[in-house]
Amino acid sequence: MKRRRAVLTTCLVFNMILHAGMSWGATIYDFTATTIDGREEGLVKFRGKTLLIVNTASLCGYTPQYKGLEELYQKYRDRGFLVLAFPANNFKEQEPGGNDDIKKFCELKYQITFPLFAKISVKGDDIHPLYRYLTTGSRFPGEISWNFNKFLVDPAGTVVARFDSATEPQGPEITKAMEEILAL
Repeated sequence: MKRRRAVLTTCLVFNMILHAGMSWGATIYDFTATTIDGREEGLVKFRGKTLLIVNTASLCGYTPQYKGLEELYQKYRDRGFLVLAFPANNFKEQEPGGNDDIKKFCELKYQITFPLFAKISVKGDDIHPLYRYLTTGSRFPGEISWNFNKFLVDPAGTVVARFDSATEPQGPEITKAMEEILAL
C-alpha cells in the first residue's frame, strides 16, 4: 500500500511538472523568449553568465530602477553579468505601450543597453513559460507581486535568489549575492 501511494504521488508530481511545461532538472536555459526587436531567442545563449531577470514597466513607481539596473549591468558586465528585462502589463496597466514604444522609452530615458525582451505576461492564465517556471518550478516559488520583481540566476541556469520590487538593484542584498556568484 505504501509503495503504491509513493508511485501515485510520484506520477502526480511528474504530471504536474509536465503540465506546467517543465521537466525534471529544468533551468532557465530550457526556455525561449522573443527579443524586443521580434527575434525568438533561446535563453541558452546566456549559459555561463550570471543573470538578473526582472519584470519591468514604464509607468510604475519602481520604473526609476531602470537606472540602477543599467548601472549594475555596466559595473559587472565584464565579469559575466547580464540583466534580462521582461516588460509586462499585469499590474494596473503600467506597461500599456507596444514593444517599439517600450524600447524607445528605455533607450531615451534610461539609456538601457542590457537585453530587453518583448512584452509578456508574468502571471495569470497567459503567463509566459519562463515566468511559470520561475514562480512554480524554481527554488523561490510564488506569484509575481508587482513590477520589478527580480530573480538572480547563476551561470548554470539555476535560480539562486529572489528579490521583491522594493529591493534596489544596487542594494546590498543583490550585490552581495552577485559578488558571491561572480567570485566562483
